[in-house]
Amino acid sequence: MTYYSRRKFILMAGATTAGTLLTHGCAANQNGQTLRSRLVVNHTTSDTPETAIASLGFIALTDAAPLIVAQAKGYFTHYGMTDVQLVRQPSWGAVQQNLSLGAANGGLDGAHLLTPMPYHLSAGKMPDGNPVLMYILARLNVNGQGISLANIYRDLDVGIDSSNLKESVEQAKAGGPGMRLKIAVTYPGGTHDLWMRYWLAAGGIDPDTDVSMFVVPPPQMVANMKAGTMHAFCVGEPWNAQLIRENLGYSALVTGELWRDHPEKSFAMRADWVDRHPKATKALLMAIQSAQIWCDRPENKDEMCQIIAASQYLNVAIDAIAPRTKGIIDYGSDRVSPTSSYAMKFWQDNASYPFKNHDLWFLTENMRWGYLPPDTDVQAMVNNVNREDLWREAAIALFHTTSQSIAIPQTTSRGIETFFDGNQFNDKKPMEYLALQSIKKLDKT
Repeated sequence: MTYYSRRKFILMAGATTAGTLLTHGCAANQNGQTLRSRLVVNHTTSDTPETAIASLGFIALTDAAPLIVAQAKGYFTHYGMTDVQLVRQPSWGAVQQNLSLGAANGGLDGAHLLTPMPYHLSAGKMPDGNPVLMYILARLNVNGQGISLANIYRDLDVGIDSSNLKESVEQAKAGGPGMRLKIAVTYPGGTHDLWMRYWLAAGGIDPDTDVSMFVVPPPQMVANMKAGTMHAFCVGEPWNAQLIRENLGYSALVTGELWRDHPEKSFAMRADWVDRHPKATKALLMAIQSAQIWCDRPENKDEMCQIIAASQYLNVAIDAIAPRTKGIIDYGSDRVSPTSSYAMKFWQDNASYPFKNHDLWFLTENMRWGYLPPDTDVQAMVNNVNREDLWREAAIALFHTTSQSIAIPQTTSRGIETFFDGNQFNDKKPMEYLALQSIKKLDKT
């Protein structure tokens, strides 16, 4: 597999010193305190973006809020990106295709994306096989997804332990391939696919041989459950909450229960666009970071939900979005969590920073399930695609230290990650993690 080399960006003068000073504010932010840092306009003539135009795609999901709010609240314009077009996409496959085309050919410059997708594009996992190098510039959120089941499984008390579903899975499987439980995810090798596979495998259910897994676009999940064409799905909000609102099913879990504060969506752009427009890239990042800070303030949650619920964005009722964004999680069963610690975060606790060890986990799991070859140099992929250096540059430019500093992680790894079943991922030993997984497609290919 061929991976492209990329041009290194030179951080602005004094960035290293500023970054050292800014890291002293980490503890305050990691304890969840309200951000009180003062946004400062640092633009000079030399900061003027090379272009004011960018075409960015998004899917109708709550975690697209940073892009939507950056547009609706004027952050893009404030930083000189006066002609940003947000283009709603019908599916992740359409986003992938439009990024492959590029805006010059009627497609997109960048998008709200499932974190593994920029790697798939960069590796040429497209129908035409042509690689399109992408850069991940920011994480858009952590947490905020769910695994939900149809009402016919309500009596099984299926929750974080998927083994409660195993008997039903085996009975359906005995009826033949066409009778297996039908489980929907949003994109092969994407985050929802990986959450569902991890959860099933942890309960002794092989997602490749015991059930039938297929792709459904996020906005179509509830309609398909209503039509009876699926038994379970994994998707982002607001579609789990909407399922419960329509009394069509219940949530077995929210994905933060699988992996607390797990990474989810990313903001990524075509590398050729970023390389041509470094100042415009920084402006976009500063606008999105500003929007993420705004979205995470409790006093803004109602307005955020009102903005993103609009017909041109998610096109759902506000009360399908608002409760779960505030940590009020009704699972649609006897379980209600009024103050969940698994609510979606956009900025707090370093939610925006694209840790490299998280990307490495996604790629390791892609190898586990056969989406990437077992000899893939995953570390090289991460180093080519993850541009956390550009996130840092934008964050340093955005903030001026006052009573509280912005938290900028001191390393590109969040450390050893622990999952609900006791599994741990050490980014220094990814192959050891992979070898310990008892169910994996890697063993069958």
